[in-house]
Amino acid sequence: MTEEEKNAQAQAYKETEEENDDLKVVMPEANKTTMPKEEFKEQPDYLKVFANFYIAQFDEDDLEIINLYDENHNMVDINSYLLNNIHFPRKKLVEHVLQYHDYNFKNLLDVMVEKTGVKPEDMLTYEAWDKWYEEQRAKISSSLS
Repeated sequence: MTEEEKNAQAQAYKETEEENDDLKVVMPEANKTTMPKEEFKEQPDYLKVFANFYIAQFDEDDLEIINLYDENHNMVDINSYLLNNIHFPRKKLVEHVLQYHDYNFKNLLDVMVEKTGVKPEDMLTYEAWDKWYEEQRAKISSSLS
């Protein structure tokens, strides 16, 4: 291709571009935004242990005893959250559920303290909660009907 042909081709291309300026699509630069890493509230150990115990009971469909102490429907909020986020590993699930529903767990514990005298601050193991749960179950009178 000669120099004249190259110039003629460039001129034709320029004229075509000018005619199609109305149809030209201008793509904006992409704005990349990253979400900041979520900061989790520091929770007391007894609340983490209770949440872990609660989730275990939830997984076993055995929340009847805790339900006896749910006066303000706190369990509805907790259970909805657990159902929507059950894909998390247990440790992460405890962390996340306490991030958004720690007040629900505290409300449940407040009623339990009032009605049974349990001291959540002293219940620092899963086994302690399991034992308490079985003691509460044993206090319920059985029916033969």
